[in-house]
Amino acid sequence: MSQIPNSSPAILVVDDEPTNLRVLKGILQQDYQLTFAKSGEDALQIVADKKPNLILLDIMMPNMSGYDVCRKLKADLNTSSIPIIFVSALNDELDEALGFELGAVDYITKPVSPAIVKARVKTHLSLVQADELKRTRMQVIQVLGRAAEYKDNETGMHVIRMSHYAKILAKAIGLSEFQADKIMHAAPMHDIGKIGIADNILQKPGRLTDEEMAEMRKHPEIGAEILGECESGLLKLAQSIALTHHEKWDGTGYPNGLAGEDIPLEGRIVALADVFDALTSERPYKKAWSIEKTVEFVQSQSGIHFDPKLVTALVQNLPEFLVIKEKWQEV
Repeated sequence: MSQIPNSSPAILVVDDEPTNLRVLKGILQQDYQLTFAKSGEDALQIVADKKPNLILLDIMMPNMSGYDVCRKLKADLNTSSIPIIFVSALNDELDEALGFELGAVDYITKPVSPAIVKARVKTHLSLVQADELKRTRMQVIQVLGRAAEYKDNETGMHVIRMSHYAKILAKAIGLSEFQADKIMHAAPMHDIGKIGIADNILQKPGRLTDEEMAEMRKHPEIGAEILGECESGLLKLAQSIALTHHEKWDGTGYPNGLAGEDIPLEGRIVALADVFDALTSERPYKKAWSIEKTVEFVQSQSGIHFDPKLVTALVQNLPEFLVIKEKWQEV
């Protein structure tokens, strides 16, 4: 038998009957790294030590049942995301319902069918990998956004705060959770174009000359060019944000002088989230404004710089903004 690659998913099989462990080993050993436990207590220790990608869990075990094990794993943030498939001779509908209620993702009855075991395991591991890919993509976007901010004398916390502010605004004006999440995840790329601006301009402590300001104002178009014409809906959204977050409601913004609802909604949302965070954060060249002064300024720019309905949404949801500001303070 060929050796299983270390990159293969790790599965913990839990059953107090050695025969059942041998059956599942025979079904899965060619494709996965397997670990075995004969009790609930052993299973919890193995999960803590190795954190497998998936758990096949018997229900009827002495001392600690599979339900008890599942409850403990789902109550722990470090293990709650590990998918659990119950494998049991129990086939009562109430038992199955309880398993799903406790957080299990599937239920296989004994005697097991090799084809069903392989199919269910493959399906749920694919879902885990898809979730991991999504999380990784989000992290890459955040890292790239923070890279642009570091170049501009930022700590990198700015992109986290403003992206959460953007989500609050999006939900407040009626966007769905899914739409608001997409804006939150795309928002960190808003200033990626600053990578293309010379350091002597980005890091200049004093006022920029007209020529330097003209160069600085190229960063939205540079950002849109960096993001390119991508097939990913998320990156298309990020490109739109990068290009339009310096447009103003009255048409005096840049780079294209768009006005009102001609400015994409995501650009309008990020414009307000970005300015709110910039004003309320300390920088090498300025002190942080108070919340009161910032809100007063934002309200004064309603219908000028900012979309009026977004200004109203910010004021109405200010407590949520302050929670984010406290949670993601500058280091």
